[in-house]
Amino acid sequence: MDVRQLEYFLAIVDHGGFNRAAAALYLSQPSLSQAVQALERDLGSSLFHRIGRRAVLTEAGAALIEPARAAVRSLETARAGVAAVHELRAGRLDIGAMPSQAVEPLTTMIRGFSGRYPGVSVNIRATFTSRDVIDMVRTGAAELGLLATSGPVTDKEVLSHAVGEQRFVLVTPPDGPFPGDRAVSCEELAGQRLIVGQRGTGMRAYVDGLRERGIGCTIAAETEHRVAILPLVLAGVGLAVVTESWRTMAERAGALVLDIEPRVTLQIALVSRRAEQSPAARAFLNCALAAMERS
Repeated sequence: MDVRQLEYFLAIVDHGGFNRAAAALYLSQPSLSQAVQALERDLGSSLFHRIGRRAVLTEAGAALIEPARAAVRSLETARAGVAAVHELRAGRLDIGAMPSQAVEPLTTMIRGFSGRYPGVSVNIRATFTSRDVIDMVRTGAAELGLLATSGPVTDKEVLSHAVGEQRFVLVTPPDGPFPGDRAVSCEELAGQRLIVGQRGTGMRAYVDGLRERGIGCTIAAETEHRVAILPLVLAGVGLAVVTESWRTMAERAGALVLDIEPRVTLQIALVSRRAEQSPAARAFLNCALAAMERS
């Protein structure tokens, strides 16, 4: 068994099949299959059920994912450690981020990091809930994660670094039901049609909380695709409660962004593994925390 075989195995898992993995790895499909067969012989167990063109993990394959990620990450850490001698002139950093926080503060964080270490590629992995972010960091699928929660991160398997907070705001079309020169009270959302994210997200929890308090708003649309929120608002489908990281983008698109009273915020945190971090992860953390202190 070698690390390259584990990388091939994880590529099949992450890309959902042999053909897509082979394309991503710039390998022929037969070469990839042969490498996986060699790994299966080494382990004495099949890792995938081949069902037509589909590859479905066996129980043994599912059990291999986490140790395989750990082994690959350890090798990447060793490689990055060598690059660190040359001031991080090369390498890659995987960051899991929730959609709103990927707008801000992640954009500002990456801008500062890339300005100092332009040779390091930052790969942003999409997640939808804080639990997704923590699991991605815990299992080694990403080295760092950026998330938003209603309170402190209490998971003992990751380290949490507070980087600020974001308040909830209301996004409406320019001809929406509220004037643009004042804040909106949460009680005024009664009777409004709202666009929400899926359960487990902060924006959905906020709207669910309003309804539990008897503020009778209607869910007009539920979407996992955050890029759909602004078009839906501007098309008049409904209003949206989002974090203020959306403010600049929404206003540029022509929407109104109004504060909601009373003020409700989410805590924003960077999370990292408790295990040894790569030089790129340590450098990103230092840059991000220093930038947040200055802001």
